[in-house]
Amino acid sequence: MLDHDAWCPWHPAELAQRLAGISQPWCIVGGWALDLWHGQQTREHEDLEFTVLRHDQHIFRQALKGMEFHSAGNGIVERLPANEDAPPAISQIWCEDVAERCWRVDMMIEDGTPGRWVYKRDPAIVRQRTGIVGRTPDGIPYLKPAAILLFKAKYRRPKDEFDFEQALPKLEKPEREWLKTCLDISHPRHEWAGML
Repeated sequence: MLDHDAWCPWHPAELAQRLAGISQPWCIVGGWALDLWHGQQTREHEDLEFTVLRHDQHIFRQALKGMEFHSAGNGIVERLPANEDAPPAISQIWCEDVAERCWRVDMMIEDGTPGRWVYKRDPAIVRQRTGIVGRTPDGIPYLKPAAILLFKAKYRRPKDEFDFEQALPKLEKPEREWLKTCLDISHPRHEWAGML
């Protein structure tokens, strides 16, 4: 088993190339999603995360040739047999590049639908997928900033604070209002809400 810190993540463009031709929904999430939205890299990223629908995970595993897949949850990383989907309680699959002996990408599993995005920490928060997923000029899909910041609001690590500060001046009014509403629901009296 690889060390949990053995990350040498791909760039989002590398992942997009490997997933070319897949019609099922997927998008870059986490800090890289914000940088795709910014149009430039604003900081270092220790990993690369993307999200897929739970019932589509086998399609993406087939597309990522040369990988071994491991369920990740509660600090435990365990190999997933080739013919088994991740258990319902698992929402992350780490993808190991066997030849290079490193983790390349974190496949996040979501329970939405092709048309609807669902916030995994509160299924009452939903959006139409077309309104919550953006694309770079060269077609890489990413989760839009308001949703990324909603996830980041829980932990407020230094990188999350940096990401919020970088995104805040560029957030359009509808995104600010949606994020503020979601913060009021999920994280009442959150400091970021007062800044939106």
